Amino acid sequence: MVIQHRLIGIKGVFYVQGDIGFAAEMVYTKPSPGKMIIEHTDVSDALRGQNVGYQLVQTAVEYAREHKIKIIPICPFANSVFKKNPEYADVLNK
Repeated sequence: MVIQHRLIGIKGVFYVQGDIGFAAEMVYTKPSPGKMIIEHTDVSDALRGQNVGYQLVQTAVEYAREHKIKIIPICPFANSVFKKNPEYADVLNK
């Protein structure tokens, strides 16, 4: 599965392309150069149960580490992934 990334201004999305639009997406904003707010995660019914949401969060964590960004996960799903994975604490904005 290929997770792609698009950033336009302060809005960004990690996504899996579907036949028409995104089959899965994790939307975020960058209110400042060192911060990313994960706002929303959505996975289509066709991809449910395949850990795609988790992979989206994992990709965001890798991106944050590479770009020295702290993440604020206001999305309930992303927040739950951070709580279950203490190894992501290095990019979590406390």
